[in-house]
Amino acid sequence: MPLSGRSGLLIALLLGSAARAGPPDDALDPARVAGATIASVLVEKAARRLTLFDADGRAVRQYQHIQLGREPLGSKRFEGDGRTPEGHYTIDFGNPTSAYHLSLHISYPDSRDRAFAAAAGRNPGGAIFLHGSPNGFSQRPAGDWTEGCIALDNREIEEIWVLVPDDTPIDILP
Repeated sequence: MPLSGRSGLLIALLLGSAARAGPPDDALDPARVAGATIASVLVEKAARRLTLFDADGRAVRQYQHIQLGREPLGSKRFEGDGRTPEGHYTIDFGNPTSAYHLSLHISYPDSRDRAFAAAAGRNPGGAIFLHGSPNGFSQRPAGDWTEGCIALDNREIEEIWVLVPDDTPIDILP
């Protein structure tokens, strides 16, 4: 049976990276990943941590050293402010052809975000994603460098890509 969707892409990426650089220290077992079910995602900005939870509320995977918008303190309010949103959102779709190594879209802005920006006569911005390195780069830039997205290393986003289905809730805390 041919592989398709996010699972097929991850296996192809893993096989390709293994051919280039050898298996990672924490080599990902595609069979184990394909069977995992993630029910929610938690981002703790101050701790620089992203955690995946199963339906029973158990932490399944945790990723340290996430990177944020270039202005990491405070919640995103307006287009161009360089901040990462805070609040309850949804990971609503994956983009395998983004400008970054895979990306999962976060449903910012919600109605409260739009109302806040409108009251100030501003645009709330959008296009907030979980993603890897910019295409063409094997490693992430140093420090906080996104326009409000949450950046992970390429191996991490490859795993998250398969584990986190569309419509998964994501809470982003200060």
